[in-house]
Amino acid sequence: MLVFGTQMHIVTFVFVILEIAMFFYQTIYYLFRPQDRNRLWYMILLFLLIIYNITGGIFPDDGIEVPIVIQNIIAYGSGFLMASYFPFYFYKGLELKRLRFHAIYGVPFFLILPYLIFFVVGYSLNGNLDLAIKYGVIIPFFYAVVVLIAILISIRTKYLEATKNVDIMEMVAVYCAVIPWVSMPVLAYLHASQLTEVMFSNIGFLIITLIFISKSVKKARREHELLMEVEPTSYNPQLINNNCKLYALTAKEAEIAELICQRIRFKDIADKLFISPRTVDKHAENIYKKVTVSNREELIRKLNSL
Repeated sequence: MLVFGTQMHIVTFVFVILEIAMFFYQTIYYLFRPQDRNRLWYMILLFLLIIYNITGGIFPDDGIEVPIVIQNIIAYGSGFLMASYFPFYFYKGLELKRLRFHAIYGVPFFLILPYLIFFVVGYSLNGNLDLAIKYGVIIPFFYAVVVLIAILISIRTKYLEATKNVDIMEMVAVYCAVIPWVSMPVLAYLHASQLTEVMFSNIGFLIITLIFISKSVKKARREHELLMEVEPTSYNPQLINNNCKLYALTAKEAEIAELICQRIRFKDIADKLFISPRTVDKHAENIYKKVTVSNREELIRKLNSL
């Protein structure tokens, strides 16, 4: 069943609406807490999925005043772009550090480059989409298998070696989230229907969303526990000063960090130092990165600790 006289399936349309609503909510939450980098990586993935669903659902369509060649290039490009971002998301969002090479170097050579050669250049010149698909997804398919193995090894390392308390359910969920990603080149090669592609890609994303929500809830609980552990009167200027030097904070960052440890609001810090609240936010973000914390309470606790 198609919607609004387009080529978009009703299931695709429903996913798009739900994902746009989710993206709007996540954007508001991120603006409230811009230091939450995991949420940013998730939002980028969500945005790419929305684009993929829209372009894959609408294109190609003879009724649209855009050449079919361009429509196909855009549609397949959105798929390649989303597939290219997956390794980076697993590397950053799920903290699988072993994927750094694939996320930064492997994807441009083995996913983006074949797309540019076979779909953008080759398909534009000869107009043969079947030929572009036949040869353009061979390298991405084998590379997807390589990345899949790397991801599985990374997951095993993180959940079975790096932590004492293994979360089996989360580990299995991450495994399941990988499978739809590696199937994307196969679906493209087999000319799978729009419904099949949408179901595979969105099921994988749904699993990732459940993982993201689970991690967010655990993080919020940890923050609450830390808040309860830190006494309101906890403040040791000398220790804070020593720790600021230890974490190589600049003079301005150290000044702001000390004011944060006094539990002064960012707005009041800005007024006190005659700078804008946005500048305080930026300094705080840099301080969090250097001290390897994610919020005010963790920072206060760490800077007041030996």
